[in-house]
Amino acid sequence: MPQAADRAPLLMIAVDRTTSTPMHRQVFDQIREAILGGRLAPGRRLPSSRALADEIGVSRNTVLAAYDQLFAEGYTEGQVGSGTTVSRVLPEEVLAARAAKRPPVGGEGAGLSNAGRALLGSKPRVDRSTSSSIFRPGLPEISRFPWNHWSRMVAKFWRKPPRHLVSYGEPGGYMPLRVAIADYLRAVRGLACEAEQVIVTAGAQQAIDLAARALLDRGDKVWIEEPGYAGIKGVLTAAGAELVPVPVDQDGLVVSAGRGLAPNARMAVVTPSHQYPLGSVMSLARRLDLLEWATEHNAWILEDDYDSEYRYSGRPLSALQGLDTSGRVIYVGTFSKVLFPAIRLGYMVVPPGLAEPMIRIRRSLDDQTAISMQPVLSEFIETGHFAGHIRRMRTLYAERQSVLINEISRRLSGVLDVAPDEAGMHLVARIRTVCGLSDADIATRAAAQNLTVYPLSEFYIGQPIQNGLVLGYAGTEERDICAGVERLARLLK
Repeated sequence: MPQAADRAPLLMIAVDRTTSTPMHRQVFDQIREAILGGRLAPGRRLPSSRALADEIGVSRNTVLAAYDQLFAEGYTEGQVGSGTTVSRVLPEEVLAARAAKRPPVGGEGAGLSNAGRALLGSKPRVDRSTSSSIFRPGLPEISRFPWNHWSRMVAKFWRKPPRHLVSYGEPGGYMPLRVAIADYLRAVRGLACEAEQVIVTAGAQQAIDLAARALLDRGDKVWIEEPGYAGIKGVLTAAGAELVPVPVDQDGLVVSAGRGLAPNARMAVVTPSHQYPLGSVMSLARRLDLLEWATEHNAWILEDDYDSEYRYSGRPLSALQGLDTSGRVIYVGTFSKVLFPAIRLGYMVVPPGLAEPMIRIRRSLDDQTAISMQPVLSEFIETGHFAGHIRRMRTLYAERQSVLINEISRRLSGVLDVAPDEAGMHLVARIRTVCGLSDADIATRAAAQNLTVYPLSEFYIGQPIQNGLVLGYAGTEERDICAGVERLARLLK
C-alpha cells in the first residue's frame, strides 16, 4: 500500500558543521525565523522529525531537540506522533518581533518608474474580477457552454499527454490549433492567411502588446478611436507611443480627421466590424481610405476583431485584413469572449513577412503560451463544437438584446435612449439631459445596487462629447436583465 504523501512544506534549512553553534540550535533558530517572518503561517504543519532529519542530513534526535524547544517557547503546538504545527495563538513577544521587522511602507506607487506612473494615470475602470456579472460588458454566457464535451476532451488529453506537449513548445503556438484558426478565419471572416501567419497568444491583450513592442518606437504616434477600448491605452502607453484620439461616427473611424491630426502616424488601432463601444461599422469607403493611408505612409493597422462571431442581422462582414493587398494589417482575435474568459487564449494574424520575426520576438519576451488548453481547443474546433456553440449563443444573445431594449423602453423611456444593434454583446444607452446625472454618477450608484455599468465617458481620452451607459447583456440571464433594469429605474427616478 503506497504511503500517504507528506503535505508539510519544504523548509529552507541548512546546518553548518564548522561553527560552534549546536546543530539543534541552528535548526531551532531557522524555524523560529521562518515563523517570525510569516513564511510559516499559524496552523501550518511542520515536516515530521524523521522527514526533516533526512532532508537536512542530521540525526532525528537533533530535530527532536529543536522541535522540543519550539514547543516549550510557544512557537508550535501538538505532540510527537500527532504532528507539529505552528501555534495558532503566538506569544505577544513573537507578534511584537514580527511587527518590528516589517519594513516601512511607502506611499502608493512609491518607487514606480515614469512609465509605471503613466500607466497609473489612466482613467479608473471597473474591476472585472470582483464586480457583479449583471450588465458586465464582454462577458459571455458561461453556464450554456458545452462543459461536458470540453471536460471529456481535457480528460482525454491529460490521461496520457504526449511528451512533446508537456515540454517546451513552439512560440507561435500548437500548429494544429494554428491550422484550425486559419481555416476558420478564411471561411468565416474572409481573411487571406495561412497557418504560419497565426500566432497564438495569452488573450488579445498580449497580441496587441506584442505588436506594439515589435512595431513601435518610443514617441511614435498612434491613431486610436475616440471613444475607444480603454485597455488599448495602457498597452500603447507602456510601449512609449503618443496617442492620437481620432473621432468615430456612424461610419467608423473618421480617417480624414486622422490624416489631419497626425498624417505620419506609425499605426492605427481600429475595431472596424463592430466599433467598441459605440457599435458602428466602418464603411467600405473608410476601409479603403484607411488602407490607402497605411500604404502611403508605411504605417500599420491593428484590427481588433473582438466579437465578430455575434452578428444577428444583415449580411456577414468580411474583415479589413481581407482587403489588404500591401501587408499592412495585423489582425487580432480572442476566444475569451467567444468561449469563457478563463481560457486566456487569443491570436494574431500577421503579414507573411512579419511572421518569422514576430515569432522570434515573441520567444525573446515570453517563449510560449501555456500549451495545456491548445490541443483541447484545436479538437473543439475541428469536431464542430466551436461552430455549434457560436450558433446557439448567437440566437441566445439576440434574444437577450431584445429583452434589454424592451425593458429599458418600458421602464426608462425618457431617461435612457437605446437602439437595436446588428451585432455584439453590449449596447450603449444614451442618457437624456433630463436625468440630471452624469454617466459616472450613475455607474457609481449602480455599483451599490450590484450592477456593473460602464460609463461611456471613461472611453474618451479627451473631453467626452456623449453621456451614456455601456450595458452588457450576453452573460446576463433574462430574469436578471429585467431585475437590473428595474433597479436602474429606481435609482434614476
